[in-house]
Amino acid sequence: MKKVLVTGGLGFIGSHTVVELHNAGFEAVIIDNLSNSSISVLDGIEKIIGKKPLFEKIDLREKAAVQQFFAQHKDLVGVIHFAASKAVGESVENPLLYYENNLNTLVYILQELSQIPEANFIFSSSCTVYGQAEKMPITEDASVQPAMSPYGNTKQIGEEIITDTAKVTNINSILLRYFNPIGAHPSAEIGELPNGVPQNLVPFITQTAMGLRQQLSVYGNDYPTPDGTAIRDYIHVVDLAKAHVVALQRLLNKQNTEKVETFNLGTGTGSSVLEVIQAFEKVSGQKLPYQIVGRREGDITSAYANTDKANTVLGWKAELTLEESLASAWKWEQKIRG
Repeated sequence: MKKVLVTGGLGFIGSHTVVELHNAGFEAVIIDNLSNSSISVLDGIEKIIGKKPLFEKIDLREKAAVQQFFAQHKDLVGVIHFAASKAVGESVENPLLYYENNLNTLVYILQELSQIPEANFIFSSSCTVYGQAEKMPITEDASVQPAMSPYGNTKQIGEEIITDTAKVTNINSILLRYFNPIGAHPSAEIGELPNGVPQNLVPFITQTAMGLRQQLSVYGNDYPTPDGTAIRDYIHVVDLAKAHVVALQRLLNKQNTEKVETFNLGTGTGSSVLEVIQAFEKVSGQKLPYQIVGRREGDITSAYANTDKANTVLGWKAELTLEESLASAWKWEQKIRG
């Protein structure tokens, strides 16, 4: 069984990717420092795939620990790198934490991979690198805009570090720029577990529907969109996880045409905040209390993906709908509060 390192593998997207790797015949080795995840996720993965994946609690900021891990695991066929801090607001308040956690860790892993004759590296990037793109939908050729936050900047710099390193090493890499991952595994054994008050729309919706939050705040209804609320591309986390497996297989099969390739991962459809609320009310049968408040600083009007390149070149397509995504998120929320 081919062994793949998944950093941040107990996080939201990482845990679903571990499951999809298993489904595709790979063995995942998980590294996580549990700073933004829970060890209980390991049990959820085990219930789905029937065995407990290899797990090592390592803080990737400790260079010696990274070196030791790679010395012990010389049979890895690839690395999927999720481990990173990801809250935009927190990154503005504590930029050095973000630069240390998101960039030092990347450098330490690439240093180890650069010593391997053939190394395959999948990077968890973000559509934040596009900022407020000039036209929709966003293609991979859209220019990278100045980052709106230290978090966004770490994704831009991360991509640059990988590109520069790939030029002079045996590392082949695919940069996956996600749009907005939502939902949960259909088994409701794993899903999104935000610490404290959710930063993202869907967990805030499900927590409000459960009565954990008094009401949902809709940030701004004066955007130049059909209903005045901001538009995003919401992709089911299982579809997103499958894309990582397809990307890894592309590198393993030497189908990549460049040392570093970039793909947008989304559905290709933009949904406004109010449309998401209406879709949730439909699938849950719940009326959601919400209020319109002022815009948040740094929020852009609209962002949704042109998925042509991912569909044709990568051979991957998002298949699950917004309603299916919200239904799975609601099922998960009910299970963890049950």
